[in-house]
Amino acid sequence: MHSGNKSVGIETGDALEASIASATRGLLGYRQPDGHWVFELEADCTIPAEYVLLRHYLGEPVDAALEGKIANYLRRVQGAHGGWALVHDGDFEMSASVKSYFALKMIGDSPDAPHMARAREAIRSRGGAIHSNVFTRFMLAMFGVLTWRSVPVLPVEIMLLPTWSPFHLNRISYWARTTIVPLMVLAALKPRAKNLGAVGIDELFLQDPHSIGMTAKAPHQSWGWFVLFRGLDSVLRAIEPLFPKKLRARAIDSAVAFIEERLNGEDGLGAIYPPMANTVMMYEALGKPADYPPRAITRRGLDKLLVIGEHEAYCQPCVSPVWDTSLSCHALIEAGSKEALPPAKLGLDWLKPKQVLDIKGDWAVKRPQVRPGGWAFQYNNAYYPDLDDTAVVVMAMDRTRRATQSHEYDAAIARGREWIEGMQSRDGGWAAFDVNNLEYYLNNIPFSDHGALLDPPTEDVTARCVSMLAQLGETAQSSKAVAAGVAYLRRTQLAEGSWYGRWGLNYIYGTWSVLCALNAAGVNHQDPVIRKAVDWLLSIQNEDGGWGEDATSYRLDYKGFEGAPATASQTAWALLGLMAAGEIGHPAVARGVQYLIDTQTQKGLWDEQRYTATGFPRVFYLRYHGYPKFFPLWALARYRNLRNTNSRVVGVGM
Repeated sequence: MHSGNKSVGIETGDALEASIASATRGLLGYRQPDGHWVFELEADCTIPAEYVLLRHYLGEPVDAALEGKIANYLRRVQGAHGGWALVHDGDFEMSASVKSYFALKMIGDSPDAPHMARAREAIRSRGGAIHSNVFTRFMLAMFGVLTWRSVPVLPVEIMLLPTWSPFHLNRISYWARTTIVPLMVLAALKPRAKNLGAVGIDELFLQDPHSIGMTAKAPHQSWGWFVLFRGLDSVLRAIEPLFPKKLRARAIDSAVAFIEERLNGEDGLGAIYPPMANTVMMYEALGKPADYPPRAITRRGLDKLLVIGEHEAYCQPCVSPVWDTSLSCHALIEAGSKEALPPAKLGLDWLKPKQVLDIKGDWAVKRPQVRPGGWAFQYNNAYYPDLDDTAVVVMAMDRTRRATQSHEYDAAIARGREWIEGMQSRDGGWAAFDVNNLEYYLNNIPFSDHGALLDPPTEDVTARCVSMLAQLGETAQSSKAVAAGVAYLRRTQLAEGSWYGRWGLNYIYGTWSVLCALNAAGVNHQDPVIRKAVDWLLSIQNEDGGWGEDATSYRLDYKGFEGAPATASQTAWALLGLMAAGEIGHPAVARGVQYLIDTQTQKGLWDEQRYTATGFPRVFYLRYHGYPKFFPLWALARYRNLRNTNSRVVGVGM
């Protein structure tokens, strides 16, 4: 709780103004020379571990300095439980622990070293590496640790299926599609890693690794579907050797053609690590030399994901310049000072040519009549723009257009809006990359033990799209899209009052997103749907005035919110949500603002070790290093601005 003196500081505005000015300077200090922002995007230990294992799979010359720095990183993030987690201070996770142990052993750490012995004991005491997930098993099969009987059959002939097939590639998400296509080629060729040091990890198993069969049913999978698909897998395993060789060759050619059409230069297939790494291994299996241009370009792209410091290094899953730049622009526009607005304008000018106007990506299979007009998350990913980035960019451009009365962004805004309107799913929601990706039965196939095969509509992305359309002047009365979107959001509110956050962690993120959308769409602040959400946010505020939420909230048996240490970004989301709901004068908002002021560093920023974003719930989380740099600034500036207006109503979409 804040003291009386701190409260006076906020009332007079001195501390608040100083905090906003300091945060503005801090954010501007990270601007790139051409005007954009790109912050580190840190996942868990699996990506740097996989990078090390990829180098040894390919038999590349050992870069001892780089591997030493990655080893330092992996050792530092090892948990007190002896293994590795998916988030900061998280619970033991088997696949992350197996990969990290394997990578450290590959680098040269002795199995007898104390940290390795602790890791081995942690793994074995939990049943051993047999409990690794499907992706880890594929990697272990390619290293010869496991046999190919331990992984699902992935016949590359899937490439030749007709579009009406229940297993057609267009029925799964973009990230699964781009990952699976090169993996299917690898599964057909069954290559063996070069692994010049002949390093193995048999000691992590309680049984002979070569005796291990398929994975068990995952918790999210239904027994009926699972048994059906397991039976189908058994049939495919028996008949796959009988597939005609010409058919297999044609299927491999089709897979390679799919990949090369979307190769995307050094930004890579899908512009994310897993499909890029699989593509490099695929070319190796096909006998293409290291200097074969598609292989070499993709391999260079993987190195561009590295973050190399003086003592540590790690590999990012991808980069986030469009997301970072658009959100930084929003924060600076909200700050509104003469120091903030020109850099925000330059950021938007950098974003403008990044709009995809000429390529109909995979999304167009289901929406062939819609013109492209979205933005991707990364520097270049034209086949896979996303709706969340697009909505955020459009709203930032529209805010600048309002302030300057300029028309320079009109065409970009119009095309972005047109694309988003054309990508609404039939249930009224919006997904991140695709439309009507609702084939939930596919999450029961043996390959989908991660439960993230699909890209269905979600509350947070739907909220962002509703916010954008509402900010551009649409209402539930004037727009069927807004009406359907608002109905979707009303339908998906949980009994406790919150909304699920698919891409941010978790219910705080979802609730912030939806409250912004409902406010922008003109829903009365006294509407029960908003009051329930406000009451929920107020009820979960920490004693220190901040808000925090842990990744465990994604568990399948979620029964209600459980507290976690506050973070700057989650506190900012809660504040922005409450202010969107008209609660600018609530004491809880003042306490949240004070928490941000009190925890700000001398550099004007906030320290945030905890992970507050989501790649795949329960499987893969993200730590955006930019989140504690722009979201708190945004919330503090919004608080100041609303207190200085008569209406005290948020007049923009987010």
